[in-house]
Amino acid sequence: MANNSTKTYWPHMILGFLAIGLTLSYWTVKSASSMPVQESNQYMLKYQTADIHINEILEKKMAFDKAYTITLTGAETMVMTDNVNSNRPQLDAVKLLQGDNAFYYEVLTKEGNPVSDVNATFLLTQPHSRKEDQVFYSVPYINGKYEITKVNIQKPGRYLLQFRAEVAGTVGYLESSAYLKP
Repeated sequence: MANNSTKTYWPHMILGFLAIGLTLSYWTVKSASSMPVQESNQYMLKYQTADIHINEILEKKMAFDKAYTITLTGAETMVMTDNVNSNRPQLDAVKLLQGDNAFYYEVLTKEGNPVSDVNATFLLTQPHSRKEDQVFYSVPYINGKYEITKVNIQKPGRYLLQFRAEVAGTVGYLESSAYLKP
C-alpha cells in the first residue's frame, strides 16, 4: 500500500498569494487616493478649458504679440546660475519679500505707446499647487502702469507671477518665475 499521509502546501500558497495580492491592491488604492492631484492653471484657465480652446488661445496670443508687449517693471531679480546639465538658459527670478509685495506691469504697443484700456488679471501661484493662489481681477491702471499691490506672501518657496491682458479681442500672457527665500 502507498503511504498518502504526506501533506501538500500548494492550497496554502495559493491563499497566501491571494492575500498578498489583495493587501497590495488595497495599499496601492489607499496611497494613490491620499496624494493630492493639482490641476494646471496655464493661461490662467483650468486645464480642461485650456485644452479644449487651445487653438483660439494661441491665435489670440499671436495677434496680441504682433501688436503689443507686456513687461514687468521695477521688480528686483535674483541672479540664477544656469543648469550645467541642460542647454536651456534660466531666466532670473523675481525676488519676493515676506509680507506685502507690489508688482507693476506695462502694456505697450509695438511703437512704445502705453495702452490704458486693458482688461488685466494677475495670478500669484506656486508651480505644483493651487492651494495658496491669489487672483486679482480688474487690475487698475495707475500712472501708466498696471499696479498689483498688497500681495501678501508668507510661505517661502518658488512662485509664478502670471499676468493676462485682454485688449481689442486679443489676449496676451506674461509668466515670470519668482522666489521667496526662507
